[in-house]
Amino acid sequence: MTDPGVLTGFVAVLGGTSLIALAARRLRPTAALPSLEGWALAGRQFGTVIMWFLLGGSIFTAYTFAAVPGLAYGAGALGFFALPYTTLLCPLLFVLLPRLWRAARERSCVTVADYVRSRYACPRLALAVALTGILATMPYIALQLLGIRAVLNAAGVYPRGLAGDLILVVVFAVLATATYRHGLRAPTLISMVKGPLIFGAALGVTAVAVTRLGGAGAIFDAAAHRPASTGPAGGALVLDRSLYPAYVTLALGSALALPMYPHVLTATFAASGEDALRRSAIGLPAWTAVLGLFGFLGIAAIAAGVFAPAGAAETAVPLLVAQLLPSLLSGAVFGALAVGALVPAAVMSVAVATLFVRNIYTEFFFPTATPKHELRVARAVTLVAKVGALAFVFGLRDQDAINLQLLGGIWILQTFPAVAIGLWGRWLHRGGLLAGWAVGMVAGTLFVVSDGFSSVVQIGGVQLYAALVALMLNLAVAGGVTAVARRRGMVDGFGPSPSQPPAGVP
Repeated sequence: MTDPGVLTGFVAVLGGTSLIALAARRLRPTAALPSLEGWALAGRQFGTVIMWFLLGGSIFTAYTFAAVPGLAYGAGALGFFALPYTTLLCPLLFVLLPRLWRAARERSCVTVADYVRSRYACPRLALAVALTGILATMPYIALQLLGIRAVLNAAGVYPRGLAGDLILVVVFAVLATATYRHGLRAPTLISMVKGPLIFGAALGVTAVAVTRLGGAGAIFDAAAHRPASTGPAGGALVLDRSLYPAYVTLALGSALALPMYPHVLTATFAASGEDALRRSAIGLPAWTAVLGLFGFLGIAAIAAGVFAPAGAAETAVPLLVAQLLPSLLSGAVFGALAVGALVPAAVMSVAVATLFVRNIYTEFFFPTATPKHELRVARAVTLVAKVGALAFVFGLRDQDAINLQLLGGIWILQTFPAVAIGLWGRWLHRGGLLAGWAVGMVAGTLFVVSDGFSSVVQIGGVQLYAALVALMLNLAVAGGVTAVARRRGMVDGFGPSPSQPPAGVP
């Protein structure tokens, strides 16, 4: 039976946030006519503070705050690869995002595929980038729903069968309505609520865990010596030397892949300027610190004797919260974790819709579409994306969605050469980039699927992140094709350099 205190705290936080999202039109309104750019990028007017909330809320998803402590709970030290990964990510964002924002603004690009289309004068390469982004993002939206469902299960407010599914649909329906009406403004406003909620929840639960369990040293000691028969094996708290290459390449590959996701770039293009992006990137390590606290809570769950069901390690921290906190407070924490899923899910749906409309629908099927027509189609696609995510959750096993997201990470990294390298020079020919992308996609997929959906592939006796190995093949093929193309005098097809204004711009 559901604890009334838990339900009250959960509904209060989630319901209040939902009401705020429905009022998103008040966030920096403009007198401009409705358009896809205004809906998807909120008029490109967000300053430093709003961008810090939006980027942090988009990058650090609810499933991150559940999966990282779950991995720490189930695999020990290996789960902490997310900390060097997000630490590497921050300087990468500082360098990459302002330059990409400038290139997109100079070319009036709304999506990253718009930029690739303009930079390389190659519709096929732009289509490849758009399709990869959509394919990689759809299971990512589903994972946000899985994160909400894990929280609802731990809170005891997710009954089995149709009743539980209806609760999840209702939670997501409010988000769908707000996003349909207000576009990026809705998740932006939610992100400004998510930040204080997540930071407060992490600090509060960590303080209670440290106090109740005898201090940080006692927590690690208890977790390290806990018998494997009563939970996860404590010996895994020390990373085995054979896993060092996997740990390093997972961190590096993940840091390179994440800025390529459409939801991160959609948030980026909404900034008011390069300086706003730089300043917000400087503050992003604060989110990494909070992620570290959640990883620590995964270890605390071992020490506290929390037993998560097999294959559901992501519920370890919610179960710990229920064990340590009074019901009303634990309900509020569960609500904060659920809110954490709403921001990235909404931004992802906006990004998917914008990619589809700009780079598939208008580019290949309806080039005479008016701004009003583009906006109408994009709004419909956001609903389709959310319904598709629900279908993933209800129609597939949780592990299937996780496997697809694993493939999504492999795929999205293969767009890095086309998106990032062209920002600094004319090194790679568009034909080479397209060939390298195809090889990287196929190779990365085979690496993962042939080994039972493992993100690590063994090369010469060394375990490496499959996405990074596929990227190396991608770059090798792109470089080889570029050399052949230039030897034959084939035209590169480059547009103006991002550091130079296009013709006609003063």
